[in-house]
Amino acid sequence: MEIVHKIEELRLELNKLCVHKRLADQEVLETSQQLDAMLNEYNHILLRKTLIGACHKEA
Repeated sequence: MEIVHKIEELRLELNKLCVHKRLADQEVLETSQQLDAMLNEYNHILLRKTLIGACHKEA
């Protein structure tokens, strides 16, 4: 799944940034926001799959 790969890349990038920069650094904040957005998107995908699966079981 491509989104899982992107999440992992952003997580690694954020970890590297935090070693060398302050947590309030603009690049750290932007990367953190990108990671948050990807995690939210992934959660929505999982929720849709769960709901669709539940609907098919009821039918």
